[in-house]
Amino acid sequence: MGRVTRSSRRNSFTRWTRALHRDVGFLLVGVSLVYALSGIFMNHMNGQDPAYRVLRGHVQLDPFLSREELAARWPASSGDLPALKRVLPLDEEHERLVLDGGTGVYTRSTGSVEHERYERNAFIYWIDKLHYSKVRGWGIVADVFAASLIFLALSGLLMVKGRRGIAGRGKWLLLAGLLLPLLYILCN
Repeated sequence: MGRVTRSSRRNSFTRWTRALHRDVGFLLVGVSLVYALSGIFMNHMNGQDPAYRVLRGHVQLDPFLSREELAARWPASSGDLPALKRVLPLDEEHERLVLDGGTGVYTRSTGSVEHERYERNAFIYWIDKLHYSKVRGWGIVADVFAASLIFLALSGLLMVKGRRGIAGRGKWLLLAGLLLPLLYILCN
């Protein structure tokens, strides 16, 4: 039986690290896409939830309706408008309309109603729920994903040897990658 040398142990460790890095990387592609896509959607919200599409409309009713008259005359039977759930006071000139899946504002003096309905974009809605860990059991997946990212980051430092690895230009790229978030924190 041959002697186990330091070099053969290092090669064995490197081989196992590379194989694990590769397999974990393949395994996490789907979860990475969920976090990447939902992160992009969240970064570009512009004050509006990307998981919902807003449909705006206008209805003309008679002016100076009481809350009861407004509720009785709401034209929800036309099919184009959501059902009216409640009429709430907003101020002396306006009433807040709580609609099924939306809201509206009735202007008393003109009888004008501006309303909006919210339609859910199912794909964005569900990946956002996963991103925020709002799906039962997903928190465990998120924690395993986070730990796996730490493993991938650290094992990735060992993948390339020589002047293209951590001993060469890799150290400068590593330093730049560490400085980027630090600069954002310090400059804001």
